[in-house]
Amino acid sequence: MAKSTPAIVLLTAQRVAHELHPYEVSPDAPNYGALVAVALGVAPAQLFKTLIAEVDGGLTVAVVPVTGDLDLKALAAAAGGKRAALADRAAAERSSGYVRGGISPLGQRRRLPTVVDDSALTLDRMYVSAGRRGLQVSLAPADLIRLTGASTATIRS
Repeated sequence: MAKSTPAIVLLTAQRVAHELHPYEVSPDAPNYGALVAVALGVAPAQLFKTLIAEVDGGLTVAVVPVTGDLDLKALAAAAGGKRAALADRAAAERSSGYVRGGISPLGQRRRLPTVVDDSALTLDRMYVSAGRRGLQVSLAPADLIRLTGASTATIRS
């Protein structure tokens, strides 16, 4: 059994149907998301990365498919701001309580405004980090949106 993380604790406490998926891919590998999808045997469009951005001076969580990049302008608009930039690594790790390569949108130390790319709405199951490197969790997009209080918008480029 995988070591528990705040994301797993939250999913279990809320009795959300989920499944854990361990994998082995170096976090420094080029095209990391595509390699994780291959390791898990899932379509890359089902695998999402969690990024933390600064929107008009405040932190915001963005959840986007690994098949694309985060559109910072679209994220700013979706979050009700004017400008967005990726947060620096230390700020993202400090705010979330997770390390780079293992940041989950679930169970973060501080609850931040969250925007999930609307492509997730077309899926039955989506995969996000379970809160540590080498471990993904699959769940229904509606559950992720509910637990994070997320809004949805097209934020991928």
